[in-house]
Amino acid sequence: MRYRRSRCLTCYWRDGLFIVHPYPHGTPTSLHPVAVEVCSAFEEWAVPAEAAKVLDHLTPETVQEAVAVLTEAGVLLAEDSPDADRDEEIDRHWAAWSPEASFLHYATQNDYLESPYTRDTLDTPNMPDAPDTRVNDEDPDAAPDATRLPPLFTGYPDAPRLPLPRSRAGLHAPYEQVLHSRRTHRDFSPAPVSMTALATLLSTVFGPVDFIDSGHGALYRRTSPSGGSRQELDAYVGALNVTGLAPGWYHYNCLEHSLELRTEGLLREEAAHLCADQDWAGDTAFLVVLAARLERMSVKYRTPRCYRVCLLNAGHLGQTFALTATALGLGPAQTGAFHDALIAERCLLDNTGHTPLYVLGAGHPSPSAPNEPPPATLTAFTHTPLHATGRPRRDTAG
Repeated sequence: MRYRRSRCLTCYWRDGLFIVHPYPHGTPTSLHPVAVEVCSAFEEWAVPAEAAKVLDHLTPETVQEAVAVLTEAGVLLAEDSPDADRDEEIDRHWAAWSPEASFLHYATQNDYLESPYTRDTLDTPNMPDAPDTRVNDEDPDAAPDATRLPPLFTGYPDAPRLPLPRSRAGLHAPYEQVLHSRRTHRDFSPAPVSMTALATLLSTVFGPVDFIDSGHGALYRRTSPSGGSRQELDAYVGALNVTGLAPGWYHYNCLEHSLELRTEGLLREEAAHLCADQDWAGDTAFLVVLAARLERMSVKYRTPRCYRVCLLNAGHLGQTFALTATALGLGPAQTGAFHDALIAERCLLDNTGHTPLYVLGAGHPSPSAPNEPPPATLTAFTHTPLHATGRPRRDTAG
């Protein structure tokens, strides 16, 4: 039997142990680091006897024993096995993004059902328990320990602050009109956005709608869905061209409906550079950085899968932002391409427990819109496959 190292494999240290983590077919397993050396002998298909020649400082019996352990863990795959076939398929589909994206995707699949990091699989202590926010088991009527809960809102009491206008710009455009008018804009006019329009956009997208009793304290809801209503995403505004607002970076305090100054000054060249040197970002009237305060989510949901939920929540807020900006007559934009560390520095975020996930922007649309893509023509469709050709492949998983 020939074996090969799984192409979908990540190794790391955890709690002082060396973990070999094949995905999605294997089990995270604590091994001696020498396992890496054994794996290197199976970069391509090989029988244990061939690998033993490469690993001549190990006895053939040791190599054979290592092969058995690594195969059971899914680190080594037997030729022509279903796991080997799937490993090749995953490697082919995810090659451009591996190993980071593929590992995130598969290592967090189904982990809400059971954690792979258990004493049974790794012979390691269980992960630390989440902070106990429940009522006292001996006194069910006792209040939860609020000192262990992260603050419901982010605020900077010592920062200079600007209360935003409570008057609201009109949001009366019909839903169908707003929905079908929404476009991602890359061309903006030099006209400034009014403070009222910015305030309306921020309060509509990020402000509390109502408060609910979670059973362990109050939570609030926004106009966008949020996993567990944890509201772990904060909004930081990069002002470029807003009437009455000095250029700089601000935190939107959604409880007070105010802007708290983080750092002064913001030039269009810097805004473009922060957004991976995309010129359009410097032409917006303002940018909005969605930054995740991870403890708000992790204090309740310990499974790593919930990082996915944070990303989904950012998408929910981004869509509501785009629709609200459209209803206000603004052109919305959004990007996942930005310099995380530089933006975190400008917003005075630690970029560890409080880290940027998404950048939004808006401004008045330019009437000329030179970067607007033209409508698709017959020629474009001629070069576009609209349907699969040939006989469909059988789904081997079924």
